[in-house]
Amino acid sequence: MPDNTTKLAQNIKLLVLDVDGVLTDGGLYYGDDGIVMKRFHVQDGLGIKLAQAVGLEIGVITGLNQKPVEKRIRELGIAHYYAGKHDKAPLFEEICENVGVSLSEAAFMGDDWIDLGVMNVAGLAMSVPNGVPEVIEAADWISTRKGGDGAVREAIAFILEARGLKDKALKQWAE
Repeated sequence: MPDNTTKLAQNIKLLVLDVDGVLTDGGLYYGDDGIVMKRFHVQDGLGIKLAQAVGLEIGVITGLNQKPVEKRIRELGIAHYYAGKHDKAPLFEEICENVGVSLSEAAFMGDDWIDLGVMNVAGLAMSVPNGVPEVIEAADWISTRKGGDGAVREAIAFILEARGLKDKALKQWAE
């Protein structure tokens, strides 16, 4: 019998992600020219592509607005992208409406105070283990991997497994 968190994940059709501290390690790397660089984990990217291939919608809402993030989001084919936004809950609700899912069918993965509002309305609240204590407390599910180190892939694998879609997602690479 699945636990409550697995039951919540069985209904998830949309996963919305924070960027800094979730898709990245949260560091801001500045070059001598002042340009910000970001480090993304390739396993997260492939996980996103696998999720999309089996119909799990992906969205991103981030407080910062930076070109390297926008470039990565575009490379991954994520259509639901909001940058430079601090009030995330209304945008999460807007993405749900655009995708045609209820809040209970949507998950959000965050790591910091700015994510608490949206985590409170999401059907499945997810975090990384290096999130702030209040976010860890609000999370239904916590990855074992840190932000920027494959945590998003782990979250996607959890959702796909709960929905019975993981084998279908992996099949495209195994054949």
